[in-house]
Amino acid sequence: MNSTIEAISVTPENVDTHGLFCVRSRKNPGYTSKLAWFLREYSKGLRLKILRDQNGRQMGFIEYTPAEEAWRPVEAPGYLFIHCMYIYKKDDKGKGYASFLIENCIEDARKQGKAGVAVTTSDGPWIASKEVFLKNGFEQVDQRGGFELLCYPLAKGPAPRLPDWEAKQEQYDGWQLLFASQCPWHQKCAEELLGLAIERGVPLKVKEIRTSAAARTGPSAFGTFALAKDGELLEYHYISKTRFKNILEKSDTE
Repeated sequence: MNSTIEAISVTPENVDTHGLFCVRSRKNPGYTSKLAWFLREYSKGLRLKILRDQNGRQMGFIEYTPAEEAWRPVEAPGYLFIHCMYIYKKDDKGKGYASFLIENCIEDARKQGKAGVAVTTSDGPWIASKEVFLKNGFEQVDQRGGFELLCYPLAKGPAPRLPDWEAKQEQYDGWQLLFASQCPWHQKCAEELLGLAIERGVPLKVKEIRTSAAARTGPSAFGTFALAKDGELLEYHYISKTRFKNILEKSDTE
């Protein structure tokens, strides 16, 4: 791997310089909401590291936090938990850059005296697949549906586990949309879906997830997004307006 690659630690002091990676435009409402979320969560241990080459080009990122403050359903006391990890361009993938970011996270956990690092993976969209973590010494310790929980233990103790988010789904009557600012694209999605619901006369209830505790006890594996109807989870991740239109049309025919 190129020795000139570095992982920049984004802090409240330098975030205006380095940004938040996922959303570049400072005029985007999602940037404003993500920034406020980042500044609030940073004091609780949230860390964002952006991968940068010698020319200053941002290539990817990793975001993690103490598992007790995770915005994903997980029970992993004493661990760091990886929310997101992403290498942006296809040409940059398969070159060890993701492993570099994972190693940075593990080293941070070691310095903090943590029990290890945990991450939820899946072959589905918006969540990293498990292969790169297994390659870096992680082991699978739990599974629920199409989601796996992996961990890199640094100390002996109880293995992390996934809670039963499916049991929470029956609490959501009618059309419900839950979202959090952990992802800067959720706000735009919520506004678009609500607009379409109003246009179609669908009584969609939209609720912002404002605490990590609420995310950890929500109805989806993703924690920060859920579209449900009458106790059934329809989507766990950000979707387009077109996708929602198709969901509504299918619902009309059932």
